[in-house]
Amino acid sequence: MPSNELKDINNNESTSLNLSQNASKQLPERKKFVLKKRESKSNYKIDYEKELNPAQLEAVKHKSGPLLVVAGAGSGKTKTLVYRSARLIEDGVDPQNILLLTFTKKAAKQMLNRASSILDERCDKIVGGTFHSFCNLILRKYSSFLGLKNSFTIMDSADCEDVILHLTNLLYPKKEKRFPKKSTILEIYSKSINKQMPIKNIVEEEYYNYIEVLDKIIEIQKAYVKYKRENSILDYDDLLLYLKILLLDNENIKNKLSNQYKYIMVDEYQDTNLLQADIVRLLSSSHNNVMAVGDDAQSIYAFRGANYKNILEFPSLFPDTKIIKLEQNYRSSQHILNLTNAIIKKATTGYKKELFSDIKYPMKPALIKAVNSQMEAEFICQKILEILDEDISLNDICVLARNARMSYNLEIELNKYNIPYQKFGGPKFIEAAHIKDIIAHLRVILNPDDTISLNRILLLLKGIGAKAVNDLIPLFQQKNYSTKLLPNKYSETITPLFKLLNRNSENDLTLNELVDEIIRYYEPILKNKYDDWQKRQKDLEHFSYLSKQYKKLDDFLSDLALEPPENSYEGTYGKTIKDDCLTISTIHSAKGLEWDCVFIIGAVEGRFPSVYSFNSTDELEEELRLMYVATTRAKSKLFISYPIDMYDYATQMFLTKPSRFLDDIEEDLLDYWDIVEE
Repeated sequence: MPSNELKDINNNESTSLNLSQNASKQLPERKKFVLKKRESKSNYKIDYEKELNPAQLEAVKHKSGPLLVVAGAGSGKTKTLVYRSARLIEDGVDPQNILLLTFTKKAAKQMLNRASSILDERCDKIVGGTFHSFCNLILRKYSSFLGLKNSFTIMDSADCEDVILHLTNLLYPKKEKRFPKKSTILEIYSKSINKQMPIKNIVEEEYYNYIEVLDKIIEIQKAYVKYKRENSILDYDDLLLYLKILLLDNENIKNKLSNQYKYIMVDEYQDTNLLQADIVRLLSSSHNNVMAVGDDAQSIYAFRGANYKNILEFPSLFPDTKIIKLEQNYRSSQHILNLTNAIIKKATTGYKKELFSDIKYPMKPALIKAVNSQMEAEFICQKILEILDEDISLNDICVLARNARMSYNLEIELNKYNIPYQKFGGPKFIEAAHIKDIIAHLRVILNPDDTISLNRILLLLKGIGAKAVNDLIPLFQQKNYSTKLLPNKYSETITPLFKLLNRNSENDLTLNELVDEIIRYYEPILKNKYDDWQKRQKDLEHFSYLSKQYKKLDDFLSDLALEPPENSYEGTYGKTIKDDCLTISTIHSAKGLEWDCVFIIGAVEGRFPSVYSFNSTDELEEELRLMYVATTRAKSKLFISYPIDMYDYATQMFLTKPSRFLDDIEEDLLDYWDIVEE
């Protein structure tokens, strides 16, 4: 290398070194830097963090393993279920692998509609419905494994009672004076299945006054089971029982269903019975991905077989259960929640929680003492009129009672004051005799072995009695509706019915057309049988309308049995939508509902809690939960009243004290009023 180039290099290095040394003297204090991973943009369509509170978000983001969501009253449990459904789908879960079990078809439909509205139509493919409707779906598919026909029909409670009465009269035509009614016998059988207890234990514990006829009750039960099998008929409890048997006895079917329904969500888990809890456990046996949502403090349906211990024992049934509590209330003012929290703290068992709310309202709940029931009713009417002056609608006001009888005095006063009201718990549409007549015809078409329905439609005909029915039933069960087979003495009477049944066998009718044919056939019978046939005819028109929503007869009949319409034409349509109407309801019927202003009447010791619960810790605890449910229905105004001279005929005592659930509440949580005449 030339010497001059080397000299230049050396000079450059020397210059660089000097510059570097000078620069180091001028640099500021050295800073420390760390690397932070850049968060990727969310791929979720829904902004879950924005839409949910922290507890709801935690529940919604939970994907695998058992989860128990203890959801206090008004804490957004439905919203949590809706968003969790959407989240699972956004996480890539096939919607057909999700099973949502509820206690009403309406609840399931509303949840899935809401999920679709916040995400997309994929949510419509989630399998959602009631326990009983899900059981019906599976049993029809696998009926042969149980020795059942897939054309089995489902009896409602009234039909079951008719069968029991029929069998009782056959077995014991001369009964003891103290023999249980058909409804009581059905209750005993139902509790035996739902509580998984022998009939003997049920009678000894709850119906001890019938212990002397226990053997006969058991014999009738055996005949009842045999009758149902022979006639391809199931009742509500059979649906649950047979599904459990199917899952227990068929490992392949159990595994297939468990792999199909990889994510199971159960609403109102506190209202499940032992059979339903077993079904959930069996369906989830391959994955344990169960999300149970409920509130032990709102378990009030023990009389239906619900077992609140199911929700308490969920973590034991499903090891490694994660428990999340929803305690933020979006319904009631904090003053009302202070009272409800104090009430439920009296419970000896349950998940501890403290409801809180951002809703502010100055009025505290009030405990009101009345001289008698008449004064209590008059005061409520006057108070309602005062509230209406505050621009609150009658639709936003409700009166709750422990049982329907306790509102009779109030109803009289409401009529005097010309305050319109609607009372929950009237006769159900499905139980009306003329509707049951139409349904009986449809059941015979679907299942000719249904002898109870056959018996019903034949006895509608003029000149047909019990002997004629016995002669004719074999002809119907052959499903050969040829008029040539009819004995001459019955030919004229039965021929129109045979023609009707043959119309269906030709398979050229839609379901709605078939229903309309039956109604036309039935109308002369209706006019001859009922003085108020015009009003009942409106029910038949409504029944025809309902049938338009179905294509298959078995689906229609199943839904009528499992999710019956509540009211008759008069109850459903007697008031126009714009009518302003006060609600009177039992507490059981009001669960899940809410009003701005709530009155709880008859809160007197001996009626609420009932005197019949005093000797049972479990029953007394349920009465406490019933009070909790009642008070949590109110948004801003809550009035609890009790008369001090209520006479109880069962105990022959005057009831004078407020409910024990209220008499030792801290004074700053309640306003105390006495009603006095001016």
